[in-house]
Formats: sequence, structure tokens, C-alpha cells
Amino acid sequence: MSAASGLPAGQPTAVDNGAQIARRRQRQEWWISLPSVLWLLAFFLTPTLIVLAITFKPADPYGNIGAGWTLDTIRSLGNPNYPSIVWRTIWISVVATVICLVTAVPFGYYMARAPEKRKALLVMLVMVPFWTSFLIRIFAWKVLLHPEGYIHRFLRLFGIVNEGDLLLYNPEAVLLVLVYTYLPFAILPVYAAAEKFDFHLFEAALDLGCNRFSAFSRVFLPSIRRALVTAALVVFIPALGSYVIPDIVGGNASEMIGNKIAQRTFIDRNLPHAAGLAGILTLSTVIPMLIVLGVQRRQARVTVPRRKRGAT
Repeated sequence: MSAASGLPAGQPTAVDNGAQIARRRQRQEWWISLPSVLWLLAFFLTPTLIVLAITFKPADPYGNIGAGWTLDTIRSLGNPNYPSIVWRTIWISVVATVICLVTAVPFGYYMARAPEKRKALLVMLVMVPFWTSFLIRIFAWKVLLHPEGYIHRFLRLFGIVNEGDLLLYNPEAVLLVLVYTYLPFAILPVYAAAEKFDFHLFEAALDLGCNRFSAFSRVFLPSIRRALVTAALVVFIPALGSYVIPDIVGGNASEMIGNKIAQRTFIDRNLPHAAGLAGILTLSTVIPMLIVLGVQRRQARVTVPRRKRGAT
């Protein structure tokens, strides 16, 4: 007889059974996740490591990868033009992400609270841009922003711009088209989270004395913060690597890292240099993701003890 549990010796306790069930569930989760893990290892991690390894190979005069190993590519990344290109890439991506989030949050909130018939229409309107080719949409913006385009004519009509002013080939044009392109990717996760939100909590906050802005910022936004993080990542990461949009509406004065990678790959045929720039871009993408994951894990570790203390 066990003095601690009152059961015969060798008889499993409820704690032991719970631990066995937890281990069994963990093994099942690993088996379910195994195909995804293998897919990521084969088609994400392995190509990334290959690209990083190419950075330390010499460039071949014929556009191939030379034999041996060298640090010449790492030294060449100290080009004085690169810091301005990297800074332009970062600030345009960050500003585009912020504008998309600021626009997506109220729109997702409105969509979640709209009647069912109107909700279906709004979702369809968000999805409409995906029915057209990405390149066609970018060229359409080039036509609209052209000196003889409708937007330029409209602004000239009210004296906002002069006839010789250009709306194309500047960072602001790149930012505008980036926001237009990636805004649906921000709206959809915010709407999906807002639709699951219990709006009775919002009404309860109003009954307890909060105004609408306070209830929105202190009740609604914390409840959809995971969707906000997802929306920020799905906008920020593609914006960092964008090269078609800056190439079409930005010009040489608005080059981003993606443009330099394409130039080194297809024009200069310097694959090690392109791989080095791609490594910088990869680090610029991975580091924010690791920071976000670290913050979420820290919040989870803080939240669980608080819940336990509240339960006791």
C-alpha cells in the first residue's frame, strides 16, 4: 500500500496516467507534424544553407560558381551604396506594414460586425484583386501614375501637382503600390480573428464605463494580437524581398535589395554576390520572426503562472 496515494504498490496513480496520456499525445503530434517538418527541411532549410554556402564560393567568369572557397564576396558586400539600399528597403517595408495594419484593423472590425449578406460582399471585394494577374495590376498603377494618367490629371486639376512633377520613379510610388498589393493579406487574418471575437465583451466594457475607443484598444485589439502579428509578418516579409514593384514604378532611384539580387543574378551573372545579398535579406526576415516568437513565448510563460495563481 502506498502511503502517499492510498493505492497498492505498483498501481499507477492518476498523475502517472496523466503523464502517459500527455506523452502519447506528444508522440501523436510529432507524427502528425513530421511531414511538414520534412517538407520545410527539404525545400526551405536546405536551399537556404546552399545559398549561404554559395556566398563563400568564387565567381566564375562565365556566370557559374567557381571552385574553392573565398571571402571576396563578403568583402564586396561592403559596397558604400548598399547601406542606403538596405535602409530604403527596411523603411519602405516597415511603413508599408504599418499602413496596412492601420487600415486592416478597422476594416476587419467592420467586416466582422457587418450583416451576413454584406459580409460576403466585403470578403469578395477584398479577394477581387487576386482575380487579376499581379503584373497587370502593377502596370495598371504605372498607367495611373503616368504624367498623362488619370491620377496625375486629377491632382493637376486641383493644383496639387504641376505638369512637370512625376508621381512615378520615387520611393513614395513604391510604397503606394506595396500597400495596395499586400493590404488584402493584412485584412484577411484580422477579419478571421475579429469574426471569432465575442463582441459581448466589447459591449460589457461599454457598460462598465469605457468609451468606444478605450474598449476597442483595451478589449478588442489584445484579443486579436496573434492575427495582428500574422498580418504584420505576411506584409513585411514579402515587402522586404519585393523587386518587381520597385523595378516597374520605382526606377533606379528606388532600388531595393530584391532589385540588386535580380541584377547580380540575371545581368551581372555573379551568383556568389547574389547569394550574399540573399543571405542579408534572409537574416532581415528571420530576425524579426525570432524576436516575435521570443516575445510570444515570454508572454505565454508569464500568462500560465498567473492563470495557475488565479485558479488556486
